[in-house]
Formats: sequence, C-alpha cells, structure tokens
Amino acid sequence: MRIAIYGAGSLGTILGAYLSEKGIAAELISRNKEHIGALQDKGAQIVGKRTATIPVTAILPEDIHGQYDLIFLLTKQLENDRVASFLKPFLAENGILCTMQNGIPEPTLMKILGKNRVCGCTIGWGATLVGSGVVELTSDVDTFSFNLGVPVPGQEAWLGQIASILSVMGSVTIEQNLMGARWSKLLINASFSGTATVLGCTFGEVATNKKARRIAQSIIKECIDVAHASSINLEPIQGKNIETLFNYKGTFKKWISFALIPFAIRKHRQLKPSMLQDIQKGKACEVDAINGVVSEQGRTMGILTPVNDQVVSLIHSIEEGYLKPRLENLQLFEEITGN
Repeated sequence: MRIAIYGAGSLGTILGAYLSEKGIAAELISRNKEHIGALQDKGAQIVGKRTATIPVTAILPEDIHGQYDLIFLLTKQLENDRVASFLKPFLAENGILCTMQNGIPEPTLMKILGKNRVCGCTIGWGATLVGSGVVELTSDVDTFSFNLGVPVPGQEAWLGQIASILSVMGSVTIEQNLMGARWSKLLINASFSGTATVLGCTFGEVATNKKARRIAQSIIKECIDVAHASSINLEPIQGKNIETLFNYKGTFKKWISFALIPFAIRKHRQLKPSMLQDIQKGKACEVDAINGVVSEQGRTMGILTPVNDQVVSLIHSIEEGYLKPRLENLQLFEEITGN
C-alpha cells in the first residue's frame, strides 16, 4: 500500500514518525520548504512528552509522483476545495482519503473526490510545530487514540486496513456513528481551542482559570444542546461519556461539570491550539470550521449559541488586528456567561 500524509505539520509529522518507526512507509508532504528540508536532512525531531529523532520520507507537493492508495489529510479546512482538487489525480481509483481535520470536513471532500473515496478520523491528542523538523508532543502518549468512520455506507472494508496502520501508534475505534464522533471532537475543539485562542493560552490555563473555565463550560453546553436538536448522539472520547460528565440542567449538575473540567483536560494541559498558532504566524485560522459550525447549526435548529458566536467574532477581530489574544479578553464574555 502506498501512503501519503498530506499537510505534514505538527500532527502529521508525529504520525509519520511513528509509522516510520514501526516500519510502515508513508510520504510526509508539506508546502513548508524549511520543514521538509529539515525532515529530509535530520529526520523528525520529537520533543516534549517524548524525545526522539526518527528518519522519515518527506517531499514537497510538486515532487509528488504516481498515485497513493491511502492519503491522510491534515491541512486546514479553509483550503479543502483547492487541496481536494489537487490531490484527486494522485488518489488511486480504488483508493481512499482519510481526513483527520477538525470540524465536519467530509461533505466538501466527497463533492470533489466522490462519496465512496472519503472516510473520517478524529484524533485524541495534540502537538505543536516549534521549528523546522521539530515537533513538541503536548499530550501524554497514553492519550494516542483515533476514531474512524465512513460518512456514507460503501467503504467499510477500508476501515479495518486503516485501523491496522494507525494501531501501531495508539488505540483505534471504528465508529458506526461518525458524525457523533465528529461532534464530540468538535465540542472539545470549540470549547478549549476557541477559548484558548481568544485568551492566548494553553488548554491547561483555560481549565485552571475559573473565568476561562466558565467560558469553556458554556461552549460545551451549547454544543450538546445543538447536537441534541440535530438528533446527533455524541460518542465517548477515550472512553469518557461527554454527556454524562458535562451536560446539565440544574445548578448542582452544573457545578459538578465545572469541577470536572480540569481533570478531563489534565493530559492535554500543555496543548496550544492550532488556531492560536496560525494567528501568531499571521495566518487565517479555522474558527469558522470549528466554533462557526456550532453557531451555524444552532441557527438552523433554532438553538441560541451566544458564547460560540462571541468566540467567532473575537477571533475574527484578532485576525484583523483589532484585538490581541490575551487573558484580558475574559471581560468580553462577562455579560454572556455571568462571570
């Protein structure tokens, strides 16, 4: 099987390094010339929760030749139309693209590649690109998990093959309810990535700052309410039932969910959101594909999502230079969350 990891930034480099270490050949592909050059010269250098240097095969998009049976996609959703059109001739006729992106990327990719040539995978861990060829693993290694599924019936046979590949790195769950798994991951990204990006901090700092935690808790609740209204059953994440832990109606259960947040995020406390990393590099981020999805679906279903709406608005203001990501932005949520 010929495998590519397209969009080999932080997560893709970690994935490629682990596959290479286990003897599974995969080509890491990125437009970042300095990063690719460093990977070619020195291998993938992993720091943080693990320290290792692992040889990998890395190329630029212009150096792609032939076709791949399996492409793992980790680029930003903002470019999905262009990226899918670019990759289409390089995907084998009976091949499949496995999107590991955040949000709900499958519908756009299926329009371009075909409904039976796309599957989805959520990732339960995080990393940060700290230099060319150097990636910091910010989640504990025992959080390595993947949740695989197909958006429409037809390519279930592929899931077992992909699971066997990813299982060399961590646990793999084949989901019968891909959208439920997608929405569970979207809930985490919207609450912690969205909040941490506005505040310019890590997941751990969101969890320990009570005002920031209240924002994250409110986003979690909005996501659950929108999912319920949309008849989406949220799937567990790493064995934990999100609704049991964090959904609430009364004051006592709301207090319990608030108290549980630092424990739920403890293995990811050093994670710095990719949206914040993009903003700090002067790039547009994926907020419309994360918090924006919750807001849009909420409008469709008639569910109010004021905290998600505020996160989207503030991050766009940060992108445009009117605000900076900093803890002082907590005050901009006071009227909405009651902090």
